[in-house]
Amino acid sequence: MFWSYLIVFLLAATPMFEIMVIIPIAIMGGMNAFGVMFVSFLGNLLTVILFIFLADRFKEWFKKRQAPEGSNTNEELEEPIQENKRKQRAKRIWDKYGLPGLAFIGPFFVGSHVTALMAMAFGGTRQRVLFWMTASLLIWTLILGLAFYYGVDFFRPDIKQGGFIQEWLGQ
Repeated sequence: MFWSYLIVFLLAATPMFEIMVIIPIAIMGGMNAFGVMFVSFLGNLLTVILFIFLADRFKEWFKKRQAPEGSNTNEELEEPIQENKRKQRAKRIWDKYGLPGLAFIGPFFVGSHVTALMAMAFGGTRQRVLFWMTASLLIWTLILGLAFYYGVDFFRPDIKQGGFIQEWLGQ
């Protein structure tokens, strides 16, 4: 089962696959729901943290590069946002609900990695984006994990006996 959890960790860490997809698949596959929730949360959170720190470093580098001589490099940088449907939706959420709204709604629509990058691009600070994204991932993990754990148990009571992942592993 170590390999199964390693795969869950890696897939949860992969942008656009993340916890929204891997938690339901792994739980329906017969893996322990709480183990899946823990491992997928860690995998997704570690790469989101990496994205936040890289975006912050890029913003700092970009500010220094664009600042004219003698100007204050700590001023907030207005970055142009390319207009596409995902970014427009995220910008509307940001304008209406702020960082907490984007952090909680964004992972469902565009994924947690893209949400973190957009939050940084829209002007969120590293600490605030990290806090709200961690809270969002924790809550989404609990919602998805518990819903699928109890949902699978209710609709498919036989799946707890093995599941398709254990069948593939020959156990």
